[in-house]
Amino acid sequence: MNDILQTEIWQGKTLADLLTLEFLLGAAGSVFAAIAILFVGWTISAWLQRRVKALGNRHAHLDDMLFDFLASIVRYVVLGFTFLFVLNTFGVQTTSVIAIIGAAGLAIGLALQGTLSNIAAGVMLILFRPIKLGDFVDVGGTMGSVKAINLNFTELADVSNVQVIIPNSQVWGNVITNYSSNPTRRAEWTFGVGYGVNLAKAEKIILDTIMADPRSKQDPEPFIQVNNLGASSVDFLVRVWVDASEFFAYQADMKRAVKEALDAGDIDIPFPTTTIVQAS
Repeated sequence: MNDILQTEIWQGKTLADLLTLEFLLGAAGSVFAAIAILFVGWTISAWLQRRVKALGNRHAHLDDMLFDFLASIVRYVVLGFTFLFVLNTFGVQTTSVIAIIGAAGLAIGLALQGTLSNIAAGVMLILFRPIKLGDFVDVGGTMGSVKAINLNFTELADVSNVQVIIPNSQVWGNVITNYSSNPTRRAEWTFGVGYGVNLAKAEKIILDTIMADPRSKQDPEPFIQVNNLGASSVDFLVRVWVDASEFFAYQADMKRAVKEALDAGDIDIPFPTTTIVQAS
């Protein structure tokens, strides 16, 4: 029994040393100190997280997603230091722990290069904000509305409202076309009329029809000109500005409206024909 009590258990202390009242009181004090440190660290981290988020909410021009990300980083940094303080209360050499964490982080980083590249790209997307929530974008040929930007992937809803998940490294490393970046867009059409029609009349019908729509903007000034003399038609190029949010519906609506207006004005709209001559 005496041999067991003299066996070294922890930090050069034997079992007999650990069973003394002085040691037990010291251990209890360390436990209470650790609990207090955890409570304070947890409270401070939660408070800082709320404050950083509130900073973004107070200013409408700041991106909420960016401040949510920063708030999470702040909280985990505070919790990391809290963990090190807790270990220190039990006499653990935190420098050794940091070295072990660094070595483990390097090994994990080498094993997860693809994942880390997505995280790095996610940080760049959040910091530089080439796209934001709700934007309608084209990323490498995939079009859709941005629903979420996480550290690993970006979520789009395509034109059929199908969920599309794109790794952030492919988003950041690709050509991004953001259709929502500017408040207005220029719609463009080409309308062909027959060679025998009155061009001034046709031009007036086309322009009046488009500009009668309340979505059409007078400033910048609309553009209409004969752009091409085709094989069977005289082609008008028309350009009119519209709000970006209404662009697609507006562009389609005007094609039908102009077709119906030209028909009502007896303006010939030519189409390709084939004449078959039978040899005698």
